[in-house]
Amino acid sequence: MGSDRTPRADPDLQARVDALAARLRFSLETGHIWLGEQRMLLMHGAAIAALRKELFDSLGVDRARGVLLRMGFASGARDAAWARELYPEASETELLGIGPMLHTIEGIVRARPDTMTMNVAKGIFHGEFTWESSFEADVHYQLYGMATGPCCWMQVGYASGYSSTLMGRFILFKETQCHAAGARDCHIVGRPAAEWPDAAELLKYFEPDSVADHILRLQEEVQNLRSSIDDDARSDNLVGQSASFRQARELMQRAASSQVSVLLLGETGVGKEMFARALHNASPRATAPFITMNCAALPEQLIEAELFGVEKGAFTGAHQSRPGRFERAHWGTLFLDEVAELSASAQAKLLRVLQEGELERIGDVHTRKVDVRLVAATNVDLERAVEQGRFRKDLYYRLNVYPVVIPPLRERKDDIPQLVQLFVERFSARHSKKVPGVTDQALHALCRYDWPGNVRELENVIERGVILAPAGGRIDLSHLFPSISAGSGRHRTTGLARDGTVLRRDEDLVNAFLDYVLEKKVSLDDVETILLAAAVERAGGNLSSAARTLGMTRPQLAYRLKKRETAG
Repeated sequence: MGSDRTPRADPDLQARVDALAARLRFSLETGHIWLGEQRMLLMHGAAIAALRKELFDSLGVDRARGVLLRMGFASGARDAAWARELYPEASETELLGIGPMLHTIEGIVRARPDTMTMNVAKGIFHGEFTWESSFEADVHYQLYGMATGPCCWMQVGYASGYSSTLMGRFILFKETQCHAAGARDCHIVGRPAAEWPDAAELLKYFEPDSVADHILRLQEEVQNLRSSIDDDARSDNLVGQSASFRQARELMQRAASSQVSVLLLGETGVGKEMFARALHNASPRATAPFITMNCAALPEQLIEAELFGVEKGAFTGAHQSRPGRFERAHWGTLFLDEVAELSASAQAKLLRVLQEGELERIGDVHTRKVDVRLVAATNVDLERAVEQGRFRKDLYYRLNVYPVVIPPLRERKDDIPQLVQLFVERFSARHSKKVPGVTDQALHALCRYDWPGNVRELENVIERGVILAPAGGRIDLSHLFPSISAGSGRHRTTGLARDGTVLRRDEDLVNAFLDYVLEKKVSLDDVETILLAAAVERAGGNLSSAARTLGMTRPQLAYRLKKRETAG
């Protein structure tokens, strides 16, 4: 049933307010505040003010306005539903009058009805209210000074939500004057949304807008942009504060401004290419090309063509002329990894380029000048290689002008937590997955392990952990080492016990391996296959390095691998 009237002054208004206030009760035993059957919260006004400021600063005025309007709308809608339950016999207009009372009891504003016309059946609504002592206006003025327009958005949302719930259709309130903008009091007017000419512009603030999703999307975009830049090309990714690592980094930085060739020494996986990139970026050649080449990754007959270039027709398959790595690195830096794997012929030509600054492409008679800074790297003892006749003495002296030894990860374990966090952030961005970090147990295990594969092995383990960890959850030990055997309690490749304890002694590792072999009844051929595959994996596919690990030559390893492929 509808009513259509503007109420006179209600002599029982104070009695109704008192009756509503009497329903407010506190339960110290359970920590609850109740208004009727609704749980309420008593909060510091300063906390709400801080939240308002953070919304403005983080989301901007437009989005903050929408959040506050929707918060108020939800509160008003809930109060209207409760008022209808509390007074089932009251008319629509009487229920509408309870809204300002509740707003007053809740400490938001002293609301005074000026005009209320309401008929649910006919869809008629018109309401005007005056707000005195508006909390929202006071807070906005304290934070930002005099406002340029109305800003009691949460309160406007409340009035809209309360009225819309009673009417069964959207009632849109607008604040026509505001105390924060200089008016004595605030004033609001409410009508059905269709009656406002600018309704479409105003209603957009009431539409759902997942702020959290928006922020997460922005964070993911930033992370993806960050990861799209070559992380290794930035010197600030030389993460570590241990004494040995700082010494290596300082040596690299001192050489950056000069043109001296640098020889990076260290085990496989310590980050030699990362150091080379950092050296290049800190040098005057930073804007020129940085070209890399792994000398062990190419067949011997192609190494010279890759380094020095080739002319069309120089050999079968040379269908067109192309520059080599030296020419592509002109004015920049060339990084030669595994330089000890160069053939005798390639070593001689490399020495000439370093001494004369010129080269000839294969199959060409013309000399080409190049200005290239060389950074070489190896995990081989070059001095011993010279004694064994595997490396030219004059080239060794030419490369060894400025050696920098990069320490293995087992000698800089204090840097592991920093490296772990760096890799977690990098791979979280790469795999579009939010992973905050690793558990304490996992970090404890990571810091105690000796890392024979060095930083590269740690990087691979963390990437696996990011992939296996649940979204939003931390990486646990089981995510880092999923192949931990439930029966033996040992990790088959890393030497980790199930509780994260590291099996440090060689005999522990041997016994763990023997337990596995005997338990699974593995044949000797299969044992050899496991060792060969593990060595190649540890060496990152580098057969020369894998062969040295197994105490054999590269051809011997290649023969055994090929034999197994043929047998398979």
